[in-house]
Amino acid sequence: MKRGLSFAFVLKNLWARRLTTLLTVAGMALVVFVFACVLMMTEGLRKTMAGTGSYDNVVLIRKGSQTEVQSSITRDQARLISTLNGLSTDAQGNANAAAESLVLINLPRRDEGGMANVVVRGTQPSALAMRPQIRLAQGRLFRAGTSEVVVGEGLTRGRLAVQLGDTLSFGARQWTVVGVFTADRSGFESEVMADRDQVMQAFRRPVYSSVVVSLLDRASYTDFEKAVLSQPSLNLDIRRESLFYADQSEKMANFIGILGKSITFIFSLGAMIGATITMYSSVANRVREIGTLRALGFQRLNILNIFLMEAASLGGFAGLIGLFFAFWMQRFEISTTNVQTFSEVVFQLILTPVTAVQVLLFALFMGAFGGMLPAWRASRMEIVDALRNG
Repeated sequence: MKRGLSFAFVLKNLWARRLTTLLTVAGMALVVFVFACVLMMTEGLRKTMAGTGSYDNVVLIRKGSQTEVQSSITRDQARLISTLNGLSTDAQGNANAAAESLVLINLPRRDEGGMANVVVRGTQPSALAMRPQIRLAQGRLFRAGTSEVVVGEGLTRGRLAVQLGDTLSFGARQWTVVGVFTADRSGFESEVMADRDQVMQAFRRPVYSSVVVSLLDRASYTDFEKAVLSQPSLNLDIRRESLFYADQSEKMANFIGILGKSITFIFSLGAMIGATITMYSSVANRVREIGTLRALGFQRLNILNIFLMEAASLGGFAGLIGLFFAFWMQRFEISTTNVQTFSEVVFQLILTPVTAVQVLLFALFMGAFGGMLPAWRASRMEIVDALRNG
């Protein structure tokens, strides 16, 4: 019975102090919103990069290289890779293995000036066939032997706004955008793709950047890895494609997480101080009520719980409001530079159930922590003193 009265008592007093409650909740909700956006940015970047590529594909780059742009693989190495065990084959019986050449170019930002680093992937139709998530949304695929490119849909929005029919200048050439592709909002959507041989000629690159292969099945990874390691001329790192690209986002995601959580921590201190002041004011204005409750048989622990519940309720309401506004941030995209690859990457903020629970627990903690001292003060009041001073 007392537990039910306690909750009703909390709601009644929050409603009785509507203005104070609203101001406190608004300040805490702002902190919750920032914290939610930080977690959503980190989750969005990781999901975008982890969704790049397939778990059944394997990427090979030069040992010690951190990215494909830094890597180099010779033509002889690429040919040898295509003969190894564990690879699937196409309809003609050829191994599903394709060498690619990656370079970084500068494209102008149309909305704010300046330049953005963008990956150009010199590739082949066979490599695109191994990535079923890549699908043409507009136009057509580039033709072999021409200065034509297709661009990811992420580059058509936001700061770069590349459109079908545009002309891009890089590699001392003019390249025509003949198609726009989607890739399930993965990192590929932040790339420009062109004929591999034309890219290598334009940038005078005699070697490839990476080789992507498709495995016969998921169990073939071990056989293929052993085959690569058994070849002395192949001094290469081997990674499943999805894991390889997921690692590309790790530094950026950690940087966003550390910076955002540091800012959130500073803001949360102010929010908790606000909650503490609000609860101290509540205790000061309700001394007679506290004495009456003690006289009716409520113990010190009951009083402590009442005020902690009130403070936690402030945090809970703030958490729900902050999450509500953070939910709509999923409609927006962010374009930023990946510190691992130094290239532009476009991604969405993503709110997952796990993130929502973390945010709500954080909000409840802010409220309860901010109300701890006032609740302790209220619980230590003597009955006679409370009734006399009230």
